[in-house]
Amino acid sequence: MKRRTFLKTSAAALCGPIIQTSHSKQRPNILFAMSDDQSWPHAGAYGSRMVNTPAFDWVAREGCLFSNAFASAPQCSPNRASILTGRPIWSLDEAGTHSSYFPKKWTVYPDLLEQAGYCIGYTGKAWGPGNWQDAGRPRNPGGEQFSQLRINDAPQGINKLDYAANFEAFLKEKPDNAPFYFWYGCYEPHRVYQQGVGQESGKQLSDASVPPFLPDNGVIRGDLLDYAHEIEWFDAHLMRMLNLLKERGELDNTIVIVTSDNGMPFPGAKATLYEYGIHMPLAIRWPDGMKGGRTIDDFVPFIDYAPTILEAAGVKIPNGVMGRSFLDVLTSNRSGQVDPDRTRIVAGRERHSHSRFDNWAYPARCIRTDKWLYIRNFKSDRVLAGDPPGYHDIDDSPSKSYLIEHREEEHIQPLFEHSYGKNPPEQLFDIRRDPGCLNNLADQPQLAATKNQLWSELLQQLEKGNDPRVKGKGDAYESYPRFGGMRPQLGGFAERGKYNPSYQ
Repeated sequence: MKRRTFLKTSAAALCGPIIQTSHSKQRPNILFAMSDDQSWPHAGAYGSRMVNTPAFDWVAREGCLFSNAFASAPQCSPNRASILTGRPIWSLDEAGTHSSYFPKKWTVYPDLLEQAGYCIGYTGKAWGPGNWQDAGRPRNPGGEQFSQLRINDAPQGINKLDYAANFEAFLKEKPDNAPFYFWYGCYEPHRVYQQGVGQESGKQLSDASVPPFLPDNGVIRGDLLDYAHEIEWFDAHLMRMLNLLKERGELDNTIVIVTSDNGMPFPGAKATLYEYGIHMPLAIRWPDGMKGGRTIDDFVPFIDYAPTILEAAGVKIPNGVMGRSFLDVLTSNRSGQVDPDRTRIVAGRERHSHSRFDNWAYPARCIRTDKWLYIRNFKSDRVLAGDPPGYHDIDDSPSKSYLIEHREEEHIQPLFEHSYGKNPPEQLFDIRRDPGCLNNLADQPQLAATKNQLWSELLQQLEKGNDPRVKGKGDAYESYPRFGGMRPQLGGFAERGKYNPSYQ
């Protein structure tokens, strides 16, 4: 895609028709800020000492901090497709797996906002990785790209995009009387990291918070500090954006949504349905439309972003959106559990990277309540992290290497198996006592009724969404093309393919 050159263009090139009504001036702007690979505990507002996130904390302090926000999938492109459409991954065909097509038939909310007069833009990572061009889309589903301005001396491992400067260029280009929607898609803290940068920036190993599924030693702690350093890069650009809006007098009528796409890039987190893979940070600030200083315990699945944003913008929610707006929760002025029906979420995963023979997926679905996490693994003969010796569903890192190299040691072996082994068809975790998801309770007779009830609820949601995995058509996922790196030693039957117009 050709990048924009930031010359003043017509409103039609950036926005939908400018609706000249008094109401249009009251419509909120929307800034959607998303880091790449950040688990929920890792922000100052959640009590983390490992990271310094003044921008996130500002949004949380003057807005709402959510304690139960959950990704639709523990991977970037299927989860981002779910955000954009308001549909679970099993209702999105190829877009429900990693690095495939985004069929044109799925309506995305940025297009609807644009049609209603909003100016649309994004910087960094919107939907992806994957192929939207051959699916007949004129642009990335996230909107018009603003990724021209760069920081040439960015630290090693940090993307060179000047996210905040690109946001400013977008604001300068849009008409003054038009509301905007902007997607800030930071590439950080996605790996790779400059090893040791966390300590070089002044962090101490004692600051690191080691999750229970990783060994506690200097290698792991140093890796966590490097991860924290990149979260702070995301937050620093967000702070510049917030200050820019404040200077322009537009901050208080801007809905600022800050979250991440999936869990931290460590063994036992990203690309798994465990707690650190799907539980996400979320803070929302909108002084003109909601009361701040609140913590919300309602469960918010990512399929609910699309209808919430559309409702806040006064745009009709289209048929087919399966998420439910939580605008009523935002505007309720209440804390804690606001909506008594928001007490569980469902999520899932299919293929992540090319990490198994013939591009096979790792199909799994889960349901999460305030106490339980139940996971159904549909292909329990497959290795969770991808085929050995590469285990490519886990990003390469010092932490990954340490677990592999020390897997024979008595205290490391169970942690290695947790992230790199095979899983039984059913897993059940008491998430309050075991947030690391290390103790599978699925075979305990006294919990059989609990397990069966959770599976019944999950199955009902999967059937409602016509999930191929429960409709006897799960093999379709094995045929979807992949438009990312392929590893010849694993085979690549589904590496490339012509777009099938029947999916359009």
